[in-house]
Amino acid sequence: MDKDADAPAGAAKIASALLRYRVLAWVTGLWLLLLTFEMVAKYGFGVDTPSWIAVVHGWVYFAYLLVTADLAVKVRWPIGRTVGTLIAGTIPFLSFFVEHRNANDVKNQYNL
Repeated sequence: MDKDADAPAGAAKIASALLRYRVLAWVTGLWLLLLTFEMVAKYGFGVDTPSWIAVVHGWVYFAYLLVTADLAVKVRWPIGRTVGTLIAGTIPFLSFFVEHRNANDVKNQYNL
């Protein structure tokens, strides 16, 4: 039996998972802002906007869900923090703040 079976993932794996999470949190946040502006322009001002913005945001958010879940498993976040972080990608600007807090916590906890 592996003596490290109950230990979190190694620092290198956590660092790479954290980097993926940080990149996707920012990309998701930026696409969400673009989607928000697109919706305001479309429904608030009747501007004809491209429909692919929502599709791209959806796929980027899906990737964000995957990398966030990967990081959460590696650093053993409780379910509440994991779900809160997953939801942060659906509220404009929130992903930036949550990413900053999570990145600092993980860096401090694992000396990255």
